[in-house]
Amino acid sequence: MTNSHPLWKESKPPDTAWKTPRGLSRSERAAEQDNAAGGREAREILLPEGRKVHASIALRVLRQSRRIYAYLRWSVNGKTHERYVGEVTRDTREANLAEAWYTVRRENLLDMNTSDDTVNRAVNSESWATTPASRTIMRANKRRDTRPEKALRSAVHALGLRYRVDTRPIKDVRRTADLVFPKQKIAVFLDGCFWHGCDEHYRPAKGTTATFWNNKIADNRRRDLDTDRRLQQAGWEVIRVWEHDDPIHAAERVAHRVNQLRSSAHDHTSDSPHDSKGDN
Repeated sequence: MTNSHPLWKESKPPDTAWKTPRGLSRSERAAEQDNAAGGREAREILLPEGRKVHASIALRVLRQSRRIYAYLRWSVNGKTHERYVGEVTRDTREANLAEAWYTVRRENLLDMNTSDDTVNRAVNSESWATTPASRTIMRANKRRDTRPEKALRSAVHALGLRYRVDTRPIKDVRRTADLVFPKQKIAVFLDGCFWHGCDEHYRPAKGTTATFWNNKIADNRRRDLDTDRRLQQAGWEVIRVWEHDDPIHAAERVAHRVNQLRSSAHDHTSDSPHDSKGDN
């Protein structure tokens, strides 16, 4: 892979934007988290059994993306647990911690009784991946509202189109599209290059976890084909966009097809029996 991928930073963020300053004592680190969260009580996390512990935010830079990602961390009985929060984009560590805590509150991530069960199982399980790197990749797989999705939505919206987000085109089929145009029966899927096996950027995994990852990507590809087939059989049109695609160009492609179907529907309704009779 090259560093020309549009989602990669051209250079690594400065250490001052994410690394913990050297020499901080335990109490100083706690104070740093308290200040970012808005107080010590704001860091309390509610566990399923009703117990409360104090959480903190960890900032990391993944080598490939060169972006800063935030993780919510807490300990129970000496064991550390984590949950992915999201990407942060500020210039200083202080601002990035504050941004991460804001996301935690907004998404209600401190209440484990309403947390995503899938994420919690992934954090606590060792069965699906055998290395810390694998677990980091899974935690970083944000299901919706990713940067490419937001860019595509914004570009489509700017062209005057309105749509539904993160919706099943067919209620009885458990397949969710990123953008849905119900009247035109168009479903738009924005596929991640890694998770969906992009021919341009995906490279088969190697090493101890190769079998797991290669099988997973192969399963995702098969599921994509099955999704397309199911929707097409039900009269839907599927448009797939890669995360590396230019969002402006992708939006224009979507808009072109939506407008085509709108025009076709308008022509059909205007060709009424009354008009035909008058011509005879």
